Amino acid sequence: MLTDTAIRKTKTTDKAQKLFDGGGLFLLVHPNGSRYWRLKYRVDGREKLLALGVYPTVSLADARERREDARKLLANGSDPSEVKKAAKAERLEAATVAADTFETVARDWLARQVGAEITLSKSRWILESYLFPEIGSLPLAEVTPRVLLDALRKIEERGIVETAHRAKIKAGQVFRWAILEGRAEVDPTASLRGALKPPRNKHHAAITDPAKIGELLRAIDGFSGQYVTLCALKLAPMLFVRPGELRKAEWSEFDVDGAIWRIPGERMKMKAAHIVPLASQAVDVLRELHDLTGSGQYVFPGARSASRPMSENTINASLRRLGYGKDEVTGHGFRSMAASRLNELGWNADAIERQLAHAESNKVRAAYTHAAQYLDERKRMMQAWADYLEGLRNGAAVVPFRRKAGG
Repeated sequence: MLTDTAIRKTKTTDKAQKLFDGGGLFLLVHPNGSRYWRLKYRVDGREKLLALGVYPTVSLADARERREDARKLLANGSDPSEVKKAAKAERLEAATVAADTFETVARDWLARQVGAEITLSKSRWILESYLFPEIGSLPLAEVTPRVLLDALRKIEERGIVETAHRAKIKAGQVFRWAILEGRAEVDPTASLRGALKPPRNKHHAAITDPAKIGELLRAIDGFSGQYVTLCALKLAPMLFVRPGELRKAEWSEFDVDGAIWRIPGERMKMKAAHIVPLASQAVDVLRELHDLTGSGQYVFPGARSASRPMSENTINASLRRLGYGKDEVTGHGFRSMAASRLNELGWNADAIERQLAHAESNKVRAAYTHAAQYLDERKRMMQAWADYLEGLRNGAAVVPFRRKAGG
């Protein structure tokens, strides 16, 4: 049995010492002089240790009382270590609920925004899709520059650098508002200048206003150039693949009956295979085009030689022929059109990113494993998108389509 006198007289050595008191209780004396109470016990035949506090803050009498409490738990079939962990978790949860978490404050900030619904929708999408999953549950004081940077770099690593920058801007807006409201002390984004990769400067003009999209689609229907080019113009907004992926499409990649286009990795920007679900409207265009070009390699053969794909300038030149300037829309702009509208209209951001083939370029992907992510949802989304475009083209009222709950 230990005594306070014996403990005080124990001198440190170059090795840790254990001073036993009985019943598994001992005082661990470290070479630096620190002294910790520990309780050794067994659960299901396995030896475990329970920390009981630091001496002399926890006295010998206190340590013995805690030992007896632990033994009572063991007698009732409970593991003292697990009981201690559960109690700590409850305290942390209670503290988090009581604190201003990033999500709580961000939602308060959103509720106070006055302006265009589209802008508010974009803010909500960025917060809910990218920031809340990473830092939403953290009190504002715990969202340090390092913590926020880690969250932003996860977005960056997915190949969507522009989105990472937008997320940083939104986080800064939330923190600056919280500072004004007395709910935060500092804005961690102020320390992150230059920490992210610079966004790509290349701008692809796009039309995102629903009414103007309808006008563009009707203009495409009236295109008087070559039939192959007309089909490419019709498919470009429906499929929103990169222009090079569309013009180099080969019939061997299509399963028209199965309504699937499988693009091999070597033809993709990120070198990862990609799957494009085909809406019924896209299948109709392809079936008609197959009668004309189906005997050859390319879906859209060049005007001068069927052994080569359509020229890279064909789509943009055709848009200019329709009266649209390069600052209004480009072939690549159909991707921005789809990304903007699909996000604003409620579809899963991850499914949209996968359909845009924003693959993680720093990872090697198996042939179609990554390509098939969210495939069922993407099939529904692509059909809904084609239906939506058809409605705009026909001059229907602009009614947002939304992903069904659980869909």
